[in-house]
Amino acid sequence: MRRNSAKILKVLILLVVVGVMFLIYRSLNGVANLPVKKDKVVEHPRHGAFFGGPPRNVKNEKIDWHDYEAIKADAARTGVGERGQAGLVPVEENDLKDTMYRSNGFNALLSDKISVNRSVPDIRHKKCKENKYFSELPSVSVIVPFYEEHWSTLLRTAYSVLNRSPPELIAEIILVDDGSEKTFLKDPLDRYVESKLPKVKVIHLKERMGLIGARLAGAKRATGDVLVFLDSHTEANVNWLPPLLDPIAENYRVCTCPFIDVIAHDSFEYRAQDEGARGAFDWQFHYKRLPLLEKDKANPSEPFASPVMAGGLFAISTKFFWELGGYDPGLDIWGGEQYELSFKIWQCGGAMYDIPCSRVGHVYRGPMDTRPNPRKVDFVSKNYKRVAEVWMDEYKEYLYERRPENFKNLDPGDLSEQKAVRERLKCKPFKWYMEEVAFDLIKKYPPVDPPDYANGVIQNVGSPHLCVDTLNVGNGGIIGVFSCAINHVQPQKNQWWALSWRQDLRQKHEEFCWDVSSSERNAPIRLWHCHTQGGNQYFRYDPEKQWILQGVYERCVEGDPIEKTIFVNQCDENNLNMKWKWGFLNQTAIDMWEDERKKFHGGKN
Repeated sequence: MRRNSAKILKVLILLVVVGVMFLIYRSLNGVANLPVKKDKVVEHPRHGAFFGGPPRNVKNEKIDWHDYEAIKADAARTGVGERGQAGLVPVEENDLKDTMYRSNGFNALLSDKISVNRSVPDIRHKKCKENKYFSELPSVSVIVPFYEEHWSTLLRTAYSVLNRSPPELIAEIILVDDGSEKTFLKDPLDRYVESKLPKVKVIHLKERMGLIGARLAGAKRATGDVLVFLDSHTEANVNWLPPLLDPIAENYRVCTCPFIDVIAHDSFEYRAQDEGARGAFDWQFHYKRLPLLEKDKANPSEPFASPVMAGGLFAISTKFFWELGGYDPGLDIWGGEQYELSFKIWQCGGAMYDIPCSRVGHVYRGPMDTRPNPRKVDFVSKNYKRVAEVWMDEYKEYLYERRPENFKNLDPGDLSEQKAVRERLKCKPFKWYMEEVAFDLIKKYPPVDPPDYANGVIQNVGSPHLCVDTLNVGNGGIIGVFSCAINHVQPQKNQWWALSWRQDLRQKHEEFCWDVSSSERNAPIRLWHCHTQGGNQYFRYDPEKQWILQGVYERCVEGDPIEKTIFVNQCDENNLNMKWKWGFLNQTAIDMWEDERKKFHGGKN
């Protein structure tokens, strides 16, 4: 009897020691330092069971999910970049800043000076602060693919999710290393995560699979009810998660997208991009946007339907994601995945909404060193053709007609599994999608563009041997003049311009437009992605005076034959360097310019 008592005592002592050690471990790993709601909801007993068990939210109870203690703590923070304010790097560190900038496409040195726990401004609509959401919400697995990501931006992504999410809703954060070569993204990252970041896991892929493959790898490991995909240089904002999950809790076939705010790549200032638009595409598969409908403008804090997701940031139930077959595994690296998933969500019985009260900041990269093509082939066109062949029916021909040289002889690979998904789910035709979901897309982005007002070379009258040339600059670069191509109507790409039906001046068959952002003398002309909104990118041609006029004040484009530059100045009828000839001029269209301007821009530039 005494021996049995001694054994029981030893077991009790052992259990006490193990319990103490566990509490110490939790403390060292920082769990106690994370924000915790006062009225914590009991964690789900089994992640992934939300949509498979008994009905949820049967009482339709909605609660305030804000963590006011965490909001108060954020408001008290001080330091570089806090509350999303712009930061600066000392002048003496400019050389290091430039080196790190070129490697990352953003001011990585400044990022390192900003806390990974920094606060961001709450820029939601005021009604969002009053909204309540279902008391029972599904758990999430947050999947963050990364390739050669910078240390502090990657960690800030994870910390922002942990700091601003109800902890009981976070099943895990999965960081998927897509074959990075930076050494700090290997063992150092693993050790840091293990010791500092509860609920965070790191997966290292053995070889580069690309964005799509990395997302799929993370999704296959996920245990949560909902998959939330984020990019690796993002920052979740206040109470971002409950509004993102609320529509999914009501219908597991709904996909939701947060509003994506801008984190400036040079200063890390956090600001709004805009107050919403509906996602779309043109017939070269460039992501575009459609205006909000009047009913959505009247309810600025409520979700609204969107035909296409922006791509990188969205939430979808694990159940629905795999019912749809996930991403097409034949899509390689990146490109086309947002269209594939958007089309099949809508065509196969689902719906997709943008959520104004869920906001996530994103670093849009600036200029950076070019990274090599991981496949040495045009994988993007192959991806596009796979999406078009499976989901777009007869509308695929509009895509192919824009780039026949890309698609004519391109083998998209085996599509049998993807077509089987469409057959199994009895998905609707693409014509239904275009008429019921993206009903106003064709008006804004017609499958066949109306004729250009003018196209071909733009030849300077004062120096007729010179024509406007891209000078091989990329987005944001300053264009100039160069020796004219032999063929003035269909010259090489660098000199083939179009005064398009959108009344902008763009590279023919491309999405780069002339843009003038300065009102000063000799204002340079840059190439920027076309936005079709007029303003800095509004140009017209006066065939009588041979002027190319820019903007609402209609200044003239002028060439400098000595410096081989072009710029914008006040017009001067005696200056031959302000006169230009087109390779082809559509006089019929030019005569209708004013009527079309009123139709397209509402009479505004």
